[in-house]
Amino acid sequence: MAWALLTCLLALVLDFLVGEPRRWHPLVGLGWCADRVEAALNPRGRGGILAGGLAVALLVLPVIGVALVAVALPSPYGLIAAVILLWLCIGYSSLAEHGMAVYQPLMNYDPETARERVGMMVSRDTRALDETGTATAATESLLENGADAIFASLFWFLVAGLPGLLLHRAVNTLDAMWGYRSERFNRFGRVAARLDDVLNWIPARLTALGYALAGRTRMALRCWKTQARAWESPNAGPVMAAGAGALGVQLGGRAPYHDGWRERPLLGHGEDPDALTIPAAITLIQRSIVLWMLAAAVITVLMNVPDWGVL
Repeated sequence: MAWALLTCLLALVLDFLVGEPRRWHPLVGLGWCADRVEAALNPRGRGGILAGGLAVALLVLPVIGVALVAVALPSPYGLIAAVILLWLCIGYSSLAEHGMAVYQPLMNYDPETARERVGMMVSRDTRALDETGTATAATESLLENGADAIFASLFWFLVAGLPGLLLHRAVNTLDAMWGYRSERFNRFGRVAARLDDVLNWIPARLTALGYALAGRTRMALRCWKTQARAWESPNAGPVMAAGAGALGVQLGGRAPYHDGWRERPLLGHGEDPDALTIPAAITLIQRSIVLWMLAAAVITVLMNVPDWGVL
């Protein structure tokens, strides 16, 4: 556990110092491979659940193989490999950078640029967003992606090492690409979507707890308890309800997507998000990371306390 905690701290420091690699990111490579596998196994959207499951296996098993090779490396190469792989998976700096890229034009009264940049974070039709809608979309993306990329990655690394980390990240990437209820992906992407739901169930609720403790705790816990079940995603609901309550804003509501407007449940309590909500969400994520590391440190100390027996 102490080795895992050290790896997490070094990976977070590396992410803070150098950010995300601009080129040759392994997850981009995985996405490239996923596009080719999907084109072969799901031609014109005719692939079913079995084809989707086969696609997941073809892409995930080699990733787990990489993890097992890295685990077998002797010291200190094993530690170096673990730090680099975890750094590539968490992407906090990249997430914060995307958020601030929306915040800055909003503060400079440039809503068009803000809409273009938030379109890099969300799948909705950003052309129809006003300034409040843009700030809402960015805040929702920060909270949800914080859970998926940062906290779930830390959780699975601490619990199951590199195999757990890379399994989660690979499945999460495939879910982001295929986990839609569209004609093309409704059946083919179902295995990836359900597996992602299973892998994120515990991390999502720990993330929601972290958001609550790092912000307006009582309001966050109340919103989590009363609002999360209404959200379509079983894991995004707790995360965004607690995050919205912790920030003291209201998320959800009516939003434009490429297939039309959708009426979504309201999450949180307070005013609508504005530009300042975006850096507030980034700060909430930062505080949650500190809380997670402190909790991991306490658990590490308790696990290494010698058993003195009965006095």
